[in-house]
Amino acid sequence: MLTKSEGELAVQLARKAIEECLKNKIKLMPDNLPKVFSENRGVFVTLSIKRHSKELRGCIGRPYPVLPLGEAIIVSAINASRDDPRFNPVKIEEMDNIVIEVTVLTVPKRINAKPKDLPEKIVIGSDGLIVATGMHSGLLLPQVAVEHGFDSTEFLCQTCMKAGLMPDAWLNGAEIYSFEGQIFEEIKPGGEVREKDIKCSE
Repeated sequence: MLTKSEGELAVQLARKAIEECLKNKIKLMPDNLPKVFSENRGVFVTLSIKRHSKELRGCIGRPYPVLPLGEAIIVSAINASRDDPRFNPVKIEEMDNIVIEVTVLTVPKRINAKPKDLPEKIVIGSDGLIVATGMHSGLLLPQVAVEHGFDSTEFLCQTCMKAGLMPDAWLNGAEIYSFEGQIFEEIKPGGEVREKDIKCSE
């Protein structure tokens, strides 16, 4: 688990990485960071436009701990701003209206259960999901289920569709993995950072 100050630093690092890339075409180098940032962790960076409600602007990350956390945040933040195929690249002038969220992941673990029993193994408000089969895989972060009001069955179906599969692929042999996430978010663009408790999400 990251401390509050480490979480604040994670979000500030993501913003700085995006701004350096968009303004100066420079990839920020992780430097003088607390020890946890040198540990390999999975992480996702989410960009949202702050209007009356948050509107997704980009989300990319690494589900498995293949990079040191500092490096993973920097690369994922840049990717989220430029390389999410669902959106046009972010422009620097947009950053004043974008809030950044960093989700640090536990290592995904396969849920070993009969397909029909999978929904009861998933805790909404705690678990994120990965669905994988063949060349297809899809991931939804824990906060997605809460924000959209999914129950565990709908969460499974939506993750299957994210993987490009039929919604009921979880009933037909797809591998299902769960993970948890510690979430830190800006309250307003470039502003105060808080740890987000999705069990009590607005």
